[in-house]
Amino acid sequence: MARDFYEVLGLGKGASDEELKKAYRKLARRWHPDQNRDDPEAEERFKEIQQAYDTLSDADKRKQYDAGGVFGGFGGGRARGEGGFPGGFGADFGDIFSSLFGRGSRGGAGAAEQVRGRDLETEVRLSFEQAMYGAQITVSVPTTASCSTCAGTGAKPGTSPNTCPRCGGRGIDSESQGFFSISHPCPQCGGRGTVIEDPCTTCGGTGTTEQTKRYRVRIPPGVHDGSRIRLTGKGEAAPLGGQPGDLYVTTRVSPSPVFRQRPDGNLEVDLPVTVTEAIEGATIEVPTLKGTKKIRIPPGTQNGKLQRLRGEGAPRPNGRGRGDIHYRVRVEVPKTLSREQREAVKALSDAFNGYDPRAELLAQARSARR
Repeated sequence: MARDFYEVLGLGKGASDEELKKAYRKLARRWHPDQNRDDPEAEERFKEIQQAYDTLSDADKRKQYDAGGVFGGFGGGRARGEGGFPGGFGADFGDIFSSLFGRGSRGGAGAAEQVRGRDLETEVRLSFEQAMYGAQITVSVPTTASCSTCAGTGAKPGTSPNTCPRCGGRGIDSESQGFFSISHPCPQCGGRGTVIEDPCTTCGGTGTTEQTKRYRVRIPPGVHDGSRIRLTGKGEAAPLGGQPGDLYVTTRVSPSPVFRQRPDGNLEVDLPVTVTEAIEGATIEVPTLKGTKKIRIPPGTQNGKLQRLRGEGAPRPNGRGRGDIHYRVRVEVPKTLSREQREAVKALSDAFNGYDPRAELLAQARSARR
């Protein structure tokens, strides 16, 4: 049974993704077999570090590992299938290790499948107007990039990685244990399928270097707070020339003093009206994204009622037209009145003498108590 993966990387169970990455880079450079040819323990140590990082850097695998899921002889417990073996009695152990380490086990004479670079995430702050009309925003992302000295090969310029003599480029070793044949990453090449005889002095044989990259991101019109924009191939570079990950940009939109973005993509506006406008009805001017328009408030409009202007809302990110603007009526009562206004209110009250808007409510309450 190998040591706990967190212990291998010198971290606690609550370590963040950034802490995992820093610990892995430091240990991988320290224990890389190509730089420790005189140390008989380097190969096993490097393999152990690689296994720990490949598992804990993947959210799903880490969750399974923390719960004591199936990881062969490397960690915690194991999920039991038929016969008590991980994945069932007829499980293909080569496939288990392939998915665990991101490398193919069925390549014939071909090289091992390259590990894909990790996806990255960042946030951008937008004004409400930028969210409505779109914008071009520059983001800076700390990441790893392909080493410019060795072009990502990990080998010193003028040299190239050689096919691993132990696994023949497959990246895995297989050994028979009775009825089963168990596969595991090749200890000589660490599962890469190649060995570097003369490592690059810039990247130490990893094929990547730490950089801060700047990208110009096109923000489409109509995004809302929490929208995610994907930039394919702009994530972390993969070791030794693999496919880079993606960059996900999350938008954070500043609130507007007038408009609220709703989950359905429409906009909402609080619309103050006077008592007389709500009673008699009125045609009033309302704000839109492009200026103002007039809408009709029907007679007897109640507080909180929604009035809609179709097609005047935010552009839909899928390009299918625009949403609507919903105006929520708020009947405004003045806090102070002039003498003439008080007299007018008194006359209105006299005119409504006998009208009790609470009569039905009180009747229902009395009925419920019986």
